[in-house]
Formats: sequence, C-alpha cells, structure tokens
Amino acid sequence: MRVLVIGSGGREHAICRALRPAEVHCAPGNAGIAEVARLHDVSPLDGSSVAALALDLAVDLVVIGPEAPLVAGVADAVRAVGVPCFGPSREPAAIEGSKSFAKSVMEAAGVPTARAFSCTTPEEALDALDTFGPPYVVKDDGLAAGKGVVVTSDRSAALAHAAACERVVIEEYLDGPEVSLFALCDGKTAVALQPAQDFKRAHDGDEGPNTGGMGAYTPLTWAPEGLVDEIMTTVVTPTVNELARRGMPYTGVLYAGLALTSKGPKVIEFNARFGDPETQVVLDRLETPLADLLLACATGELAAQPAVVSRPGAAVTVVIAAENYPGTPVKGDPIEGLSEEVEGAYVLHAGTALKDGRVVSNGGRVLNVVGTGDTVAEARARAYELVGRIEMRGSFHRTDIAEGR
Repeated sequence: MRVLVIGSGGREHAICRALRPAEVHCAPGNAGIAEVARLHDVSPLDGSSVAALALDLAVDLVVIGPEAPLVAGVADAVRAVGVPCFGPSREPAAIEGSKSFAKSVMEAAGVPTARAFSCTTPEEALDALDTFGPPYVVKDDGLAAGKGVVVTSDRSAALAHAAACERVVIEEYLDGPEVSLFALCDGKTAVALQPAQDFKRAHDGDEGPNTGGMGAYTPLTWAPEGLVDEIMTTVVTPTVNELARRGMPYTGVLYAGLALTSKGPKVIEFNARFGDPETQVVLDRLETPLADLLLACATGELAAQPAVVSRPGAAVTVVIAAENYPGTPVKGDPIEGLSEEVEGAYVLHAGTALKDGRVVSNGGRVLNVVGTGDTVAEARARAYELVGRIEMRGSFHRTDIAEGR
C-alpha cells in the first residue's frame, strides 16, 4: 500500500511510523518524519495541491492529520479526484471547527455533555458566567490548536478571554478524571481504539496555561470496566448517526474528550482528528495494521474488518517544549542527544527542522519522547530516562506525566 500523510507534527510522525510496512509519503513532514517517509513540499491547507500530489504519487490512501485542513475541506478535494481519504469532509469536520455546531449535534443526538451558552457579546458572556459560577469554562468557538480554552476561577480572566474571541461557548465545569477515546468511522460503522489520558496544562500539578498537550499514557488501568462500550453506546454511535441523518457521513477519526463525572461520562469536546499527544501512545500499542484500518474507513468497509487488537503493556509520552510555549515559542535552537538510546524508548519529532545539517526546534512542542514497558511505571521511567539525555536551550517538560498510574 502507498499512503500520503498530510501534516508536520508529532501526531503525523506517529502515524507515519505506525503505517509501516506501507510505502509512506508525507507533506510537508519534519526532520524526524524524513527518516520514515518521503517528504513533499506541499501546503496542508492547499486542497488542490494535495489532491494533485496524491494523483502524481498514485497513492492508495490519503491520511489528513491536522484539524485545519479538514475544516478547510482538503478531504473533499482529495475525494473529488477519486482518491480514498481518511478524514472527515468540511461539513462534519465542523464538529471541531465550531463548538456551537458540536453542541447542537450533541443536543440532537442526546449525547451527555455540559450545559452551555454560545455568546457573542459581553453581556451574554457575563450572564453565562453568572449562571454557572466558578470555575469558569470559556471556549473559543473556532479552531485554536488546543489552546482556546480557559478554565479559571478568576471572573475577570474569564471575561477577558471571552472578549478576545469573536464567539465563545461558556459551559458548566465538569468534574472528574478525563479520558480520550478515538473512534474510527467509515460513515456508518465506528470502532474504538484503546483509551488514553493526556495532560493539557503547561506545568507540573496541572498548573499554568492550557496547551495542545504535554504528555499522555495508556492503558488506563483505573478506568471502570465497560467504559469503552458505554462511551461508544452513549456518545460515539449517536453522534455518527446524527451526522449521517444530517447528510454529513463522518469518515475519519472522531476524538471524544470526556470527563468521568459522578453521573457518567460526559463530552468535554470533540475533535475531528487524532488527538496529539494521545496518538503517540495509542498507536504504539496498536497491533492491528493501521493502514488496513484507515483504508477500510476511507472505503466504507470498516464493518468487514477483524476486531481491533491492542498489544499488552503500556506507553507513556513526554513532550519537550520550546521556550515560551504556549505563547510565541522560540525557534531555531539546536537539539542535542537525539542519537541517545534507551531500551524501550524512542523520539517522535513534533516541531523540528533541518538547518545546516542539524536538527533545530521549529515549533512549540518540539519532541515527543515515548517510553514503553510492561507497566505504565516502567514505560514512564524509560521515557524520562531518554528525556534526561536530550538538551535544547530554554526547553521545558512536565515531570509528572502518568505519575502514580
């Protein structure tokens, strides 16, 4: 099989790695992806160029990694030239592109989620904040690369975030541990991958601003028995059915970010793509060939696939971030220690580039260090051992990813 992956982050590196032994191409990729795929200098947001590249390479499948190309309709451009594509079309991708749209779908489908108000004026935002009380949850209605959410007990900070956005969704705070579940969908059928948990705050102890994610682990040994079946029954299947009812069949991965509340799982957010950095650990544990699963989704044949199988053991990933992330990250710093080896651990590149033959930082989240082992504790130890051998000026990472799990 020949596959073209669109994107340039750690998620795409994990996808390219997991697609082997398929022949893998990536546009535009990064310094690490170049080791497992042939790179092409094409913008992920240029649908016509992506479609033309897919035809030129005669690929069997296009996999779109990031959310922005999906919301922009790049999957539609690929399908229009007859190439199977893993990733939702523009209309259903609005389940991530618009929090208001996602809430309307959940309401129509009866999916459990937080009560919420969509606000466009300061007066509406003020009323919504007063209705729910602290802690306040204020979400930019559009795409914000995982950084458009403010959770705070500071009313003025909540109002300031609302004022900085054209439209916000203000919702009740959901208490309880969070879980990420990926469901692969072909428009009719959906199957779950192994759940994971990520860490969104920038600093230890869940302090600091929200980020795109500073680490993740799987499996969730503490999760209630039957959790995945419950989420598929109450969340994923009703959502996929509602989108199909609206004439928007969902083909791709539906990411459900959930809080396990005292009243059961409730949706915090939907994403229209693989979550980052949860993908890095979930795909590490996937035994079923990824290329077969994604092609089956793209061609409507998911129901005919054997049951998804995950390998035993655990995986933990730790993000090494650039100075000033999640603000305006410093780029161009050389990275040392990438050739270091630790048994059961490896590095995925998230925001890197080659400059004068050296790997340098080129984004906010620069590297994902993945550790594997029989247990979460063993995987965690291996990940942090390798993190300790990597050096980059001004970089930082959380030291408590999967601690005590």
